[in-house]
Amino acid sequence: MFSWLGTDDRRRKDPEVFQTVSDGLKKLYKTKLLPLEEHYKFHEFHSPALEDADFDNKPMVLLVGQYSIGKTTFIRYLLEQDFPGMRIGPEPTTDSFIAVMQGDVEGIVPGNALVVDPKKPFRKLNAFGNAFLNRFVCAQLPNPVLESISVIDTPGILSGEKQRISRGYDFAAVLEWFAERVDRIILLFDAHKLDISDEFSEVIKALKNHEDKMRVVLNKADQIETQQLMRVYGALMWSLGKIVNTPEVIRVYIGSFWSHPLLIPDNRKLFEAEEQDLFRDIQSLPRNAALRKLNDLIKRARLAKVHAYIISSLKKEMPSMFGKDNKKKELVNNLGDIYARIEREHQISPGDFPNLRKMQDQLQAQDFSKFQPLKSKLLETVEDMLANDIAQLMVLVRQEESQRPTQMVKGGAFEGTLHGPFGHGYGEGAGEGIDDAEWVVARDKPMYDEIFYTLSPVDGKITGANAKKEMVRSKLPNTVLGKIWKLADIDKDGMLDDEEFALANHLIKVKLEGHELPNELPSHLLPPSKRKITE
Repeated sequence: MFSWLGTDDRRRKDPEVFQTVSDGLKKLYKTKLLPLEEHYKFHEFHSPALEDADFDNKPMVLLVGQYSIGKTTFIRYLLEQDFPGMRIGPEPTTDSFIAVMQGDVEGIVPGNALVVDPKKPFRKLNAFGNAFLNRFVCAQLPNPVLESISVIDTPGILSGEKQRISRGYDFAAVLEWFAERVDRIILLFDAHKLDISDEFSEVIKALKNHEDKMRVVLNKADQIETQQLMRVYGALMWSLGKIVNTPEVIRVYIGSFWSHPLLIPDNRKLFEAEEQDLFRDIQSLPRNAALRKLNDLIKRARLAKVHAYIISSLKKEMPSMFGKDNKKKELVNNLGDIYARIEREHQISPGDFPNLRKMQDQLQAQDFSKFQPLKSKLLETVEDMLANDIAQLMVLVRQEESQRPTQMVKGGAFEGTLHGPFGHGYGEGAGEGIDDAEWVVARDKPMYDEIFYTLSPVDGKITGANAKKEMVRSKLPNTVLGKIWKLADIDKDGMLDDEEFALANHLIKVKLEGHELPNELPSHLLPPSKRKITE
């Protein structure tokens, strides 16, 4: 008799079916989250509504830092090419936000034209007015790096109240807008200018809730000696610790990101290793882009839910007739108590609530009588989205990742060290002797042979037990020694001859010197007599 009720209930709880992650995100946002945002004026308090371009755009990297710190030079270093509108100098040269993006022809698109282009994810920047749009441009150029990512260059951060006011727009608010939409935020510091100005501190605080996207680059580190570099690094970590309130230590990359010779080359290997780590992090962005957008949608949904509870609570407390102004002042002053009550009643984490002081300031200009009461159906729809649809999208993300070829940023500086002798670690560790005609292990083989013949070889080979007695003297863990054994026992007979024993000792030496072991034995490390076995 009431079977249709059960069918409807099942239909509501069944998750949506999506073809791609991008289409799924768009549909979920428009049908389930956007109605809640519009009902409770979310866009007036927090972030403008999302558009299709926000879900379709390439991963973006936002560069933030004080003036003359090397932000524009860093982009030039990555692209290995000048881009339209680029200006570099010791004074504050970049006075605009420049979105560096892929284009068939080099050129500049001004901000006012950019915010009406539906294919670009910048339409909602229109809200910041002409003062900002006159200082916002898109530099387009054909470049292989930009086929995978876009880069946002920002004006150098200044110090002092006068400079902040003279911008004519809310600089921190614009950066916060970008922070919500980019995949990586890189804070650049100069090894000679570690002071974090008032405006820089304000900017970093505006980037709160996006710490997972933040990376720090200590640039121009080749201009100071090793001992000074240690002190500068420590001072930077101390300064950041006071502003970035997270229990984790933020990742800092040390280097000199330009194409000039190193002034003090003592730390060259460190700079190379740090550069490769940073490049790998940037190269992973296309592969993780869908997951990042999914994560950002979840964060947005959680904030929208809390916002709905706040607005509906304020509406509920307002009188219907008299004393509205006095009650509004009282509610704004006691907003912290309302936060605590909502947190307690709905079991919401304190970290999900918007900044109290900022919310109080925004509420001053609002007409509370136009707020909407709590509409359970809208909240239930978002809850259903978070509980069911998001889980399905997570599965789809993994499927898309496994079906696509490895997506990585290519071209520019990312290609420079991939191949040839200038690749990171080339000719070091297990790669030592890669270009030598002679077997590299032969240099130390006489020393290894002396040990070999003390281990009672039978028919020119020693047993695993006898080899183990010698190998454990290195004090390396059994897991490492086991890997070395697998690499050295080339004929897989469970014994080692003199060449295999020498190879095992060579690999032990490689590991003790701090290098990683290869997963497969490189061809140049194969003993000459064993090279026919592997062919």
